[in-house]
Amino acid sequence: MKLVRFLMKLNNETVTIELKNGTVVHGTITGVDISMNTHLKTVKLTLKGKNPVTLDHLSVRGNNIRYYILPDSLNLETLLVEDTPRGNLWGVGADAVVAVVGAGGAELCYSLFCEALAVQNCNEHW
Repeated sequence: MKLVRFLMKLNNETVTIELKNGTVVHGTITGVDISMNTHLKTVKLTLKGKNPVTLDHLSVRGNNIRYYILPDSLNLETLLVEDTPRGNLWGVGADAVVAVVGAGGAELCYSLFCEALAVQNCNEHW
C-alpha cells in the first residue's frame, strides 16, 4: 500500500505533523489528497522558535511535510489492509514488474505474467 493511500484513511484522527522548515502542526485531519496535501481542523501551529497559534482550519502542502506523528491508539492493522483492488489485468502489481524489469530480470517478469495468467509452458508464449 502506498503511504498516501494510508494517510487518506486518517479522517477525524488527531495527528502532529512536522514540516521541513521545523514548524509543528497539531490538529484533526479532515482530508488528505493524492498529493499528500493535508487538510486539518482545530489546529495548533507552532513556528520554529515562536509561540503557538490556534487556527480553525489549515491546509498543508504535501511536499512540505517531513513526517506525521500518529496517535498511539490508532489501529494500524485495520488501516493497512488494502481495500481497493489493483485493477490490473494480470493481478501482478505494476510496481513489482517495473522493479523486476529495472533490475534486468526480464525472464522473471515474463514468468510472473505467465503465473498470473495460469499459462502452463511460459517459454512457448514469449
